[in-house]
Formats: sequence, structure tokens, C-alpha cells
Amino acid sequence: MNNIKTILKDHYDIDIINALSQQGGWSALAYKVFNNQHTYFLKAYEKSRASTPKWTALIDKYVPIMIWLLHHSDLKGKIPLPLLTKNGDYKCEDDDRIYLLYEYIDGETIGDKDLTKEQACQLSEIITELHLYGEEIPIETDAIKEDFTVPFLQQLRNFLDEEITHFSSDVREVINPHIEQLNNLIDTTEKLSKSLKYSNLRMSLCHTDIHHWNLMQCEQQLMLIDWEGLKLAPVEADIMFLIDKPYYDEFMRIYQKFHKNFTINTDALQFYQGRRKLEDIWELIEQLLFDDQDVQERVKTINYLTGSLKDIRK
Repeated sequence: MNNIKTILKDHYDIDIINALSQQGGWSALAYKVFNNQHTYFLKAYEKSRASTPKWTALIDKYVPIMIWLLHHSDLKGKIPLPLLTKNGDYKCEDDDRIYLLYEYIDGETIGDKDLTKEQACQLSEIITELHLYGEEIPIETDAIKEDFTVPFLQQLRNFLDEEITHFSSDVREVINPHIEQLNNLIDTTEKLSKSLKYSNLRMSLCHTDIHHWNLMQCEQQLMLIDWEGLKLAPVEADIMFLIDKPYYDEFMRIYQKFHKNFTINTDALQFYQGRRKLEDIWELIEQLLFDDQDVQERVKTINYLTGSLKDIRK
């Protein structure tokens, strides 16, 4: 805990008396940190993890957009914002981690639970509002603009074609039954990537990671958290998470009040569904290849990989 105390004192001028580990997400460790006056939430991205650059490289680009949304949209109280350091930065770091500090949300993560009707309506309203804004906002968005590239595809191909034979038997047993389906999904996603580059689709601000573990109930308001994936993209980048939900029809009823005559672009939807599945699979493979995992962590990663590979058949 001493390094966390030092980080908060040096960069935020905050003295804490304790730091309690919280259930972290896919990308980062999490801590509830507090003193006698205040409670905060600290996200810590470990530099040793292969996936960390993906989640942290654009912090200085996406946080200013969120600040703009806070002041110019109806999303105030529905999205969290990192606190600035005493030097006015959005993040800080030491040799091992990159940190973001937030006000602590006194609420409950939805997680494995279903959304209530009211929560589904509030989520619909959040996404509907977010999609009203695009590259016309007076904040630089080029760094987060969708270019439809899938940069890890060649690495994944190389792994499936060559490197897998040198990998441990437990991982080969999990992956080998799915290699044909994986290669087919890679080919389809690559073709869609090339065609969508020239499609001239309208782009809006999108969260790109909408699932129940990124939703929190705070008093009477649902909040959408974990905005590392904020993109200027076709709205299918968000709608792909909602289309198979029982509340999708209600979502679309609310959505089309403000996005009149909206229809789904099936190519964009298929691209985002395919890229997300491949992205999750490659990130899990990267963890097994490059991260320093203990036995328990490795078993957990292999179980996640097994589930993700089964999902490509859907």
C-alpha cells in the first residue's frame, strides 16, 4: 500500500489512511482509497501486461472529450471522470503502473444481474444522448476516429499457422478444435475492414464496451463506466452489444426518437461483432504468451479463452 500512498501524495496531494483492493475489470486493478474526509477509486494499469498500452495510450485524448460531454450534454451524473493531478494531468505513473483517480461511486455494479425496465431505459437514454455527438464537437477527435484496421490480425494468423505448435499442450488443446472457424472469422473481418474504409458512414461518439460489468447503479441513476474505448465510430460499435438483449426493442424505440430513420448497417455490425470476438481471443492469448501469471491466473485465462472460442460459432 505504501506505493499507492506515495502516488496519491506526490501527484494529488492527498493523504490516505487505507487502500482496499476491489474487483478489477479486464484492463486494470482497482482500489478503494480513503482518508477521514473522502473516498476515492483508483485504477492501476500494470505496465507488465501486454494489453496495457491499448488501454492507456489515448487517455490524454479521450478524457478531454468526456469533460466536454460533461458540460455540454445530458450525461452529467451518468459518466465518471478522472480527477486531475495537482499538475493538471489526467493520469500519473510510477515504474510499474499507470494510475487514474476518480471520485468513489457509492453504488452497485450490475454484473451478472439483468437490467430492470428502468435501468434499460436509462442505458438507452445514455447511448442515445452519446450518439448525438460526432466530429463536429470543438474537441480534437482524430486520435480516436475509427479507421477499421485490425492491427493484431497478422500476429494472430502467425500464431495459428506457426507458433501454436511451440506452445503448451493445455492451450493447444483449447485452440486446435477452433482453428478453422478462427481463420474463417479472420478472413471475413479483414474483408469487411477493407470495404468499410470507403463506406463514408456517419460517425458518432461511441463507448465500444457496453456490458453489465461496466454499468453501476448509483442511487436512482444508472452510470456507464470504463471509457477507455471511447471512439468516433459508426454507432454499430455500440449497438452490437445491445442487439441481442431482451430490451433491444425498447432501446430502439427510445433511440429512434432522436435518431429518426436510423437503420443498422449490417456490414458494420458484422465487422464490429467479428473484430470484438477476435480482439478478446487475441488478448487472452497474449496474456498466456507474455504476461507473468501464476497457476490460478493461468487457469482463469484458459477458461475465458475456452468460452471466447466457443462464442465464435454463434
